[in-house]
Amino acid sequence: MHIEVPKKKLAKSDKEVFDFLTDIKNFEVLMPDNIDKFEVLDEKTFKFALKGMPEIVLRLKEQFPNEKVILGAASDKLPFTLTGDITALGENESEIGLSFEGQFNAMMAMMIKNPITNFMETLSNNMDKIGQ
Repeated sequence: MHIEVPKKKLAKSDKEVFDFLTDIKNFEVLMPDNIDKFEVLDEKTFKFALKGMPEIVLRLKEQFPNEKVILGAASDKLPFTLTGDITALGENESEIGLSFEGQFNAMMAMMIKNPITNFMETLSNNMDKIGQ
């Protein structure tokens, strides 16, 4: 299953966006309003729960300076990745595109597609909070 949300232009450099996304604790700022729990487990891992949803543990899997940040599920039970592709548009302007990739059966994919899409759109919209 592949989900992409529209790219978001930011009044921040690609380095500022990359530095923000590779500091795990910053993800709390990007979370939706209906967050029930957010906990940093270590420098590369955090867990969160949204109301009515199970806890999800995300780990920083890969990073390519100022270009890409890849988070993945810490558990192999539901393997997926959340990728942020960063593009420099100028000295103090960049664009970020979020994508989700996961291996799910058809029933599971049908159940989670809308919540995942809404979650990613919220993360993207909240990118404006970087550096505030």
